[in-house]
Amino acid sequence: MVEESRSSLKPVLFIFAVLLLDVIGLGIIIPVMPALIMELTGLGESGAASYGGWLLFLFALMQFLFAPAIGNLSDRFGRRPVLLLSLFAFGFDYLIMGFAPNILLLFVGRALAGIAGATYPTAMAYVADVTTPEKRAQAYGIMGSAWGFGFILGPVIGGFLGVYGPRVPFFASAAIVWAAMIFGVLFFPESLTEENRRAFHLKNANPVAALTRIGKYPSVYGLLAVLLLFQIAHESLPSLWTYYSMEKFHWHEREIGLSLGYFGVASIFVQGFLIRASIPLLGERNTVYAGIFFNTVGFIGIAIASQGWMLYALALPCALGALAHAAINGMMSAQVPSNQQGELQGAVSCVLSIVMIVTPLFMTQLFSYSSRPDGPYYFPGAPFIVAAICCMVSVPIFTAAHRSVPRRASVR
Repeated sequence: MVEESRSSLKPVLFIFAVLLLDVIGLGIIIPVMPALIMELTGLGESGAASYGGWLLFLFALMQFLFAPAIGNLSDRFGRRPVLLLSLFAFGFDYLIMGFAPNILLLFVGRALAGIAGATYPTAMAYVADVTTPEKRAQAYGIMGSAWGFGFILGPVIGGFLGVYGPRVPFFASAAIVWAAMIFGVLFFPESLTEENRRAFHLKNANPVAALTRIGKYPSVYGLLAVLLLFQIAHESLPSLWTYYSMEKFHWHEREIGLSLGYFGVASIFVQGFLIRASIPLLGERNTVYAGIFFNTVGFIGIAIASQGWMLYALALPCALGALAHAAINGMMSAQVPSNQQGELQGAVSCVLSIVMIVTPLFMTQLFSYSSRPDGPYYFPGAPFIVAAICCMVSVPIFTAAHRSVPRRASVR
């Protein structure tokens, strides 16, 4: 039993390492992205937030259009080649943005990254390949802790590198992501066996087909709806944290990097340790309820915070929302056969891409509107109130969806 546990843990740690390096590269650019946008456009924080929202919108739109094809390709050719090509494209994207002489090239770089942005869904499909349904939610929690570690190291490094100019962190990101690719080439094993692969059909490689085919598993639809609302709320944090803290508390790049690093510590605690205890103790259903509750409290707190130190105090309840995400993902994955895990994660990625299309654009425009000196009112925290409302609306939808989940997909 011990040897079996170790053998299943080893490939999870491989994908953890690759994902960690990728997230570090992503996190490095967060503290300096507003400064680079302002350098290229000559605008202030409010105007830069508007451009930042459109950049995220483009990235998400490309993911929405291409994620089903990427997921189906990983079901056909394996997770390893898809993941390695994705890492190469991300590194190239960071170089484009680092050398960008105008705002247009930032948009080109984000479009390229969105097309090849298969890292996360492919990683989740990989985890499904190497774990049993009973252990899958905990394994997804370990993957989530890679984001925590990455957002400790990435933004902190980016905050310090940003002192030397807003472009330096982009070159560091390219180097780190390509280091992850080299690590994958040398050590990353394939997880999808030949007998579990299936043919690639172009007609299935689009968002509508991916979401329709997953409809064969009706309970997955309800859980996807919950995930949609939950992610709309959660996405308000990376979309606005930099702009919000700069506007309301006058933080600079280093302070932003340190705060995101602190948030990463809280995320590691939740996703690396607490999820592994909460799901056996509470069951998947109650774990989802707990995550939604804590996120609601955290978003309301951030919206009305009057001093910068309060954001640190609210980091833990916001991080506790990851409990819900891992449990929902585990419940969905347990209902889908091995040779369709890539397609499932492609559909999940479509949902997350819809979130990324709608949320950053809406939240950044709402923030820009509610923080304008000449606006009808001044309340920069308005987007976080919207996030809290999304969490509350997701509760009755999850309650209804859970009733249709097969018994084996839920511990309680």
